[in-house]
Amino acid sequence: MEYIKVTSENIDKEHICCAISNNNDIQVSSKKAWLSERFEDGLVFLKSAERGKCFIEYIPAENAWNPILADNYMYIDCLWVAGSFKGHGYSTDLLNACIEDSKSKGKKGLCILAAAKKKPFLAEPKFLKYKGFRVCDEADNGIQLWYLPFGEDVELPKFKECAKQPHTDEMGYVLYYTSQCPFNAKYVPVIESIAKEKSIQFKAIHLRSKEEAQNAPTPITTYALFLDGNYITNEQMNDKRFLKLLEK
Repeated sequence: MEYIKVTSENIDKEHICCAISNNNDIQVSSKKAWLSERFEDGLVFLKSAERGKCFIEYIPAENAWNPILADNYMYIDCLWVAGSFKGHGYSTDLLNACIEDSKSKGKKGLCILAAAKKKPFLAEPKFLKYKGFRVCDEADNGIQLWYLPFGEDVELPKFKECAKQPHTDEMGYVLYYTSQCPFNAKYVPVIESIAKEKSIQFKAIHLRSKEEAQNAPTPITTYALFLDGNYITNEQMNDKRFLKLLEK
């Protein structure tokens, strides 16, 4: 498999694996704009040359859009290999490239979000364990911070206190999200419209800066949905999923 590193020089012509369409699509333009603004912060987006969901996205942890304390670690935003790309060792290729790059930059190790059981849009815990990752912290909602150290006696990453007990003080549905996930550009307005149409209390909080994301009341900032103060899911809602949730 040939891999391509997306940079500010080639992002206009390269496909973005998590949103495969033309640049006029709101999902693609939103994701590419977010990536373009992160390259100066050290973000790396490495993907398959072939079109499909096969990529890794990572960034120095101090610049991650998550409430974590992980000095001199590299944080993996997303490692996603799906469809026909699964089962060929591409996840290992991408992870090894991240490890090699991170070591060359003097990092202590890697960290990534997951859970004890696989959750949508989070890393596969069985794969992480197989690759030597270990759990170093866990929030009250079961979201875990995993790490892979490059040496002995390194300081462990951890969640900031604001994210240890995910909650909000507001009633109704409250959604925290960023533009890191391209699907939000399309579907957040959709569920806002549904909530308005059905007179359901709904508030979307778009985290637009690293500082806002690093102080959010949730370890997952790409998409965290609360109801009456309680965290309920990180799974992105389209119209059908949201209507099904309302029925419950």
